[in-house]
Parts: sequence; C-alpha cells; structure tokens
Amino acid sequence: MRVSYNKLKHNLKINWLERLEKLPAADYKLRTVKSWQDVYHFVFLPVYKEDYSVVSGCIEGLLKANYPRSKMAVIVSWEERAGVETENMVKEVEKNYKNFFYELAVVKHPDGLPGEMRGKGSNTAYGAKFAKENIIDPRGIPYDHILVSNFDADTIVSPEYFGVLTHTFLTSGNPLRASYQPIPLYVNNIWEAPSIARVVAFSATFWHTIKQEKHETATTFSSHSMPWQALVDVGFWQKNMVSEDSRIFWQCFLRYDGDYRVVPLYYPVSMDANVAPTFGQTVKNIYKQQRRWAYGAENIPYFLFGFIKNKAIPRIKKLHYGFMVVEGNHSWATNAIIIFALGWLPIFLGGSAFNQTVLSFNLPYLTRLIMTLSMAGLISSAVLSIILLPPRPPKYGKFKYFWMMAQWVLFPVTRPRAGLF
Repeated sequence: MRVSYNKLKHNLKINWLERLEKLPAADYKLRTVKSWQDVYHFVFLPVYKEDYSVVSGCIEGLLKANYPRSKMAVIVSWEERAGVETENMVKEVEKNYKNFFYELAVVKHPDGLPGEMRGKGSNTAYGAKFAKENIIDPRGIPYDHILVSNFDADTIVSPEYFGVLTHTFLTSGNPLRASYQPIPLYVNNIWEAPSIARVVAFSATFWHTIKQEKHETATTFSSHSMPWQALVDVGFWQKNMVSEDSRIFWQCFLRYDGDYRVVPLYYPVSMDANVAPTFGQTVKNIYKQQRRWAYGAENIPYFLFGFIKNKAIPRIKKLHYGFMVVEGNHSWATNAIIIFALGWLPIFLGGSAFNQTVLSFNLPYLTRLIMTLSMAGLISSAVLSIILLPPRPPKYGKFKYFWMMAQWVLFPVTRPRAGLF
C-alpha cells in the first residue's frame, strides 16, 4: 500500500499535459496515432435518480481537467424508470453544459427492453450504441483513437486524469489490449460520513491502492477506462448482469485469447462514501454495497466455462487467474470467521488430550501476537487516511481529526474488503 501510495503522490505532482506535449511521437506504442491530440475521450455517466448536484459535480470535474475539452465527449445515459424528476434534471444538465465539450448527449434508456437487467451495464451499453451510431461513425472518428471512461455519476476526476490516462495509453505496450484503472478515493463526502462509513470507505480505497501493485491479477472495478476498439469488439457491456465493471474485463480476456490486462494508473478519482440520513440506514446501505461488490462472484462460472471453450488461452493463465479469483472470493467470505475462531475453536473441539498439550496452552497467546503485529498495518492505514482527507469544511473543528484517527478501533467489526482478486 505504501509503495503504491508513493507512486500516486509522485504522479499527482506532474503536469501530464505538459509531459504529453514533450513526448516524441516515436515513443508512441500505437503507431496509428500521430499526435496525442488525436486521442478522444468519451465519458459515460449512467444516471438513476441522482440529484443535480451529484451529476453537475462530476461534469464540473471534467471541465476542470487539464485536457482539451474539444477532445472530450460526455454521454449522460439516464433511466426512463427514474421518472419525470430525473428527466427534468438531465435536461437542466444538457442546457447548462452542452456547449463546453466536443459533444454532450443526453440519452434516455428505455425501461423493460428484452434481455436486459436493470443496472449500470444495460444503461451504459445503450448509451454506447447511441454514441456509435450518432457521433462516432457519422464523424468517422477512428475506433483506436478513442478511450472510454465508464464512470459512476458521483465520480470526480482529478485535474490531470485524462493526461495521465492518455500518456499511459500511448506508452504502454499493446495499448488496445488493456484497461486502465485509477484508484477510487471514497472521500467526496467523507467529513459528513459516520465513523463506520469512513472506515469502510478508506478500507475500500486502501484495498484498491494495494491492487495497483498486484495488477497482474487485477480486473477492472467501478470507474475505469478502456479502448473503444475493445469495447466494440466484445459487443459493449453485457446487459443482463450486475457486475458489468469486472465482467467487461473477462469479456475482453476471452475475446483476445488471454491477451488482455489491467494497467494501473497510480492516479485517483474520487467518489462518495456511503452515507444515509440515519445511522441505521447507513449501515444497511454499506451492507448492500458490500453485497453488490460480492456479486462479482457471478463472473466465476462465466470465465471458467470460457476457459474450457477457449483452447487458445495459455493453460498457465487459466490456472493462475482461476485460482486467484476463486480463492479470493472464498477468502472474502470465510477469513473473518477463521480469524475469529482461530484462538478458541481448536481448544473447544480438540478434546481433553489436545487441551493438555503445550500447543493448546500457547494457542491464544500466538493468536494475540499475530493480531498485535497486524496493528502495524492498521496504524499505517490510520495515518494514510489523514493524508488523503480532502480539505476540512469550516463547520468542523480541528478536533474532528482526532475522531478520524480514533475511528480505526472499529476496523475489526467492519472487516470491509472492497474488491475481488
């Protein structure tokens, strides 16, 4: 986590647009691109009953990005079932921001289309088809010159996001066979969140910070970017499942015979922590969010059957990814129970013979030692959480920082893990 954070901190200090301008075209790995200014960014924002302030906050972040807006298109895809209030909201968004980008389109996703499950995947797939038929194909924009960013509506990009994304895209080997993953920081509303929500939010951030260093087994998660060419090749996001963010990785992995990967950006995007009007509702929403992330387990039968059918994927890759993902999901479900039971369950079940052994006597002390040593990581997390905090709102006193540190005593009862192997 510390190694990954140091890279993030380094990247935050760089003017990536300036670095792009100095990058020789000879260093581009994608030979069809003659200048970084040939690269377009299409940002998809799926909307369902979000407030105007949430969607406009995301778009304001895009306006502040250090990248030519003439090369940025925004597709706001809203759900018909969200009703008149959402329709009026997106019309207001269109009215206020229409003229600031290469294109800003508001697309209504009809409810109840055959073969669709309600969710982000079906929404953005519909928006992507609209963009292809009404913007990209009529204007003849080359598919390999387009990067797609599929963002949650509350995502706020850091100013140099599209610069570092474009630079990474142009300098990575075989750039059309990769997705590009930022680090999600759940800090937009972190000062307003209750302690348990803050611990879960920061733990999610730290897990994905770690995953930047373990990118050889990473899959895409939440807000991320990828080549338009790859998206077209696999037929866009699947419309009948929950975890479209990780499924799109497996679609590409199978489509390209295992020649697809996740490239870490070591750069953040910020999103909302889970906050509700009451503490009870917040806890309920946190549980639903963790459950929704765990739905990524639905990818296991998809890619395992894909491995069986696709003989071109190297066997070592099949074994490596298969073990990591299956073991990761299993550990997510069982590790907390194992750790909780480690100290006393053997004594309870071992019988009188085991209880007379030296191991039986020392087992609780060994468990305590392991837990004590693990506190080093917890202390690092607490310190890093303070560093990553956005500016403190004036309504909160400096004493709030104390609670930001003290909140980590709640970590054992939250046991969040924000992502899959």
